[in-house]
Amino acid sequence: MEKRPARVAAIHDLSGFGRCSISVILPVLSAMGVQVCPVLTAVLSAHTGGLGDVVFRDLTDYIHPTLEHYKKLGIDFEAVYSGFLGSEEQVGSCLEFFKAYPNALKVVDPVMGDNGKAYKTCGESLQKGMKELVAVADLITPNKTEAAMLLGESYNTSPMSRSEARSLLLRLSRLGPKCVVVTGVELASGELANIGYDGENGSFWYVPCEYVPVSYPGCGDIYASVLTGAMLGGASLPIAMGKATAFAELCVKTTFSYGSDPRYGVMLESVLGSLIKNEVSGKFETL
Repeated sequence: MEKRPARVAAIHDLSGFGRCSISVILPVLSAMGVQVCPVLTAVLSAHTGGLGDVVFRDLTDYIHPTLEHYKKLGIDFEAVYSGFLGSEEQVGSCLEFFKAYPNALKVVDPVMGDNGKAYKTCGESLQKGMKELVAVADLITPNKTEAAMLLGESYNTSPMSRSEARSLLLRLSRLGPKCVVVTGVELASGELANIGYDGENGSFWYVPCEYVPVSYPGCGDIYASVLTGAMLGGASLPIAMGKATAFAELCVKTTFSYGSDPRYGVMLESVLGSLIKNEVSGKFETL
């Protein structure tokens, strides 16, 4: 039997500057001993969060032929992990990947919006298509805005009680995914937390986060990547959530301490060694 690292087909964009998407997903998962095979949805000169007019190249026509090539080569994947999609047509391409690898862990990071608003690239047709991906996923990782969009609900800025948080997770799970993690949830207790639901055993979890008064692009990509890598390594959902939260927090705190321009993303290079050495672990509690 072939001995090799777990492989992930990562269906994401490449932003050349700004430390997000594939530029952080690849090193993070590689540091965790996972082979990343990028399947690019688009190439951008930089991310779209305040770095001027970016150069953008759509790669919709690249995804399907790439899948066909992998199938001809007989390449297996232990996970298929999708993120930023540029069109509804790319949703169909992701579904083809999921169908081609039915035994792979299907991870969907439904990149659609933040702070209560949809991204300019995410119109109604793409939002509808994202629900198709979520319906067949094993694990989804929306932020609070994306959770509301998936459910067709208004964005709620009020802190959530624990019962409201559990209800949110359950409603999302009814869309189809086996496991649900919602990031950046403010609880009525005053805590900021990442919350999760494991449909396999009906358990609810939360991992508190220490608030830092700044926002960096790519943190969601880093979080979802560590989560995916940990679960591929056999970790339970709460252990994976704890590890992902702790590492994302380390990235943010390190970068904040240097006063780096938030648009440039987190200083991943400075902290990646802790992930390679498997020194990162975090706490988790029942929700």
